[in-house]
Amino acid sequence: MKITILAVGKVKEAFYRQAIGEFEKRLRRYCKLEIIEVADEKTPDHASETEEQMIREKEGERLLKYIKEDAWVCVLAIDGTMLDSIELAERVEKLGVQGVSHIQFVIGGSLGLSRAVLQYANFKLSFSKMTFPHQLMRVILLEQVYRSYRIMMKEPYHK
Repeated sequence: MKITILAVGKVKEAFYRQAIGEFEKRLRRYCKLEIIEVADEKTPDHASETEEQMIREKEGERLLKYIKEDAWVCVLAIDGTMLDSIELAERVEKLGVQGVSHIQFVIGGSLGLSRAVLQYANFKLSFSKMTFPHQLMRVILLEQVYRSYRIMMKEPYHK
């Protein structure tokens, strides 16, 4: 299976890059992993709702260039469905059994995702009602994808 992480913004902090690199290395034995970053827009202080919407749309246009029609698209959204690790593993496994060969996880920028990107979603996933920095969210997502594969393969992994 191919797993693509589509994300707005670059990972600047070395400790996040190091964690991402570690999970990239671990995941190589389970799937083909691809991480695509698109540029984020600067949000002015006290931006109006119109300005925020325009920013989401610009970032969304960049993301849409990489969303594949044959992929199963999972967007990360605070109002999405929360799954535990076993449920996520079961969903990934079931998709594979159903013939899905490409899953794309989409992480928006600081203002979230545009309506256009959300329309492509086959599933909206929430990790929490809390807001996380999108750089940290990449690490959390990769860890959960790795955990999913360990669960699917019935391999031990800490709880």
